[in-house]
Parts: sequence; structure tokens; C-alpha cells
Amino acid sequence: MMGETVSRFGSQDSESKSILSQDPGVRSEASSYSSIDGSQSILTCVPCTGSGFVTCPTCQGKGEIPSEQEKQLVALIPYGDQRLKPRRTKLYVSLAVMICLFTSALIFFFLFPRSILVQPAGLNSSGVAFVDGIILLNTTNVLNITNNNYYPITVTQLNIEVLHLSLVVGQIKVSHLLHIGPLDSEQMFFAVTSKISDENTYNICSWMKIKVHNVLLHTQGTLTCSYLSHTEQLAFQSYNYVDCRGNKSLPHPP
Repeated sequence: MMGETVSRFGSQDSESKSILSQDPGVRSEASSYSSIDGSQSILTCVPCTGSGFVTCPTCQGKGEIPSEQEKQLVALIPYGDQRLKPRRTKLYVSLAVMICLFTSALIFFFLFPRSILVQPAGLNSSGVAFVDGIILLNTTNVLNITNNNYYPITVTQLNIEVLHLSLVVGQIKVSHLLHIGPLDSEQMFFAVTSKISDENTYNICSWMKIKVHNVLLHTQGTLTCSYLSHTEQLAFQSYNYVDCRGNKSLPHPP
């Protein structure tokens, strides 16, 4: 019995010595795996050698891992690692916010719609004719258009009505394309033929004993402008005295 016990302890010591005396690479390989629920999901790097091993990317060159497990690694970064605390983050975020605000302010300043001014500049010329008790007044009027925007506009249409004694005596509709640049002004000319059939007005204009032969015409209209895919209508009106006895209203420079 004593001999069997000694031999048994001796065999166990020899087995443990045989396991510890195995190849260092195999021992390192066996100790380099740790399992969670029976799966090899996390690898711990220890110094080892062998042809089937590659340098561990997370051990700072001090360990190796099996080459077939290279693409299955899970990299763990310590909480105190500097890569988790980038420098000047607040500065970069502040600069990005400031640049966005400045760009938005510039876009808003230049694209904000401003007023387009339409001002009648009076008559440029006029002519009169008498036909069967009707007075025909051919007048050419001038419009001053001012663009106060930082982008060009286009005048697309002009509607004009001429009234005498609250009656419409002349009317035109012109589809006109006039381009006006940013912060620029242009003049538009339009001609209207007014037919006045009022008997009292005809007598005043044709009576030679009267030295002054003026007719008050009320001109009102709308100007249609387009810009930035937007259409806007601008209303205007004016009052003009026109000589209905002769062609005394001559063209004058704008």
C-alpha cells in the first residue's frame, strides 16, 4: 500500500512536470484564450513565438495572436486613453457654429427682398387729333424703376389705364422684358392713345378764344416684376395736364 501511494504521487508529479515542460508556444497559445459562455470572443496577448502568429495591434508590439483570429479581435481602449479626450473640441465646435452663423447672415443679407420703386416721370411727348367730335391724344409717358436688391430683376408685364372724368379713355397691356441689375435704375417708355368723346371737353379743346387748352388725365397701372422665382406686382398712378389744342408737348430728355 505504501509503495502504491508513493508511485501514484510520483506519476502525478511526472504528469504535471510533463504538462509544464510543453512547448512555450503551445503553452502561450493555450493561455492566450479566455472564453465567455464557451466562445472565444476576447483574446489576451502574452509574449509568444511561432510561425502561425502575428503581432498583436493592441499590445504595443509585446505580444502575438493567432493569425486566423486576427479579424475577430475586439479592441478595448482604457477609459483614461487620450484618444477618448480629443483636444480643443470646444474650440472646433465654436468655430464651426460661428462660421455657420456668419454664412447664414451673409446669405440672409444679400437675398433678403428689398423694395422696388416705380415712379412716374411725367410726359415725354404728346400729340392731338380731332376726328368726328372725338379727341385723340397720343401720349408717351416715362417710368423710373429702381432696384434696391443685391440681385437682378426682370420686368415682364405692364398694364396701363388712362382715365378722364372717371372714365377709361385709354388702355394698353405690354409684355415687356426689361432686365435691371442689382442696385440699378432704368427708365421705361410707354405710349397710350386716349379717345375723349366728351362734348364739353371737345368744345374747350377746339374753341379758339380760349388760350389754355389743357386736359387732366389720370394714369394708373401695374408693373409685374420677377426675381428669384418670385413674381411681384407694383401699382402706380399719376396725374398729367395735356395740351389738347396743338402738339405743344415735345420730347424732352429723361
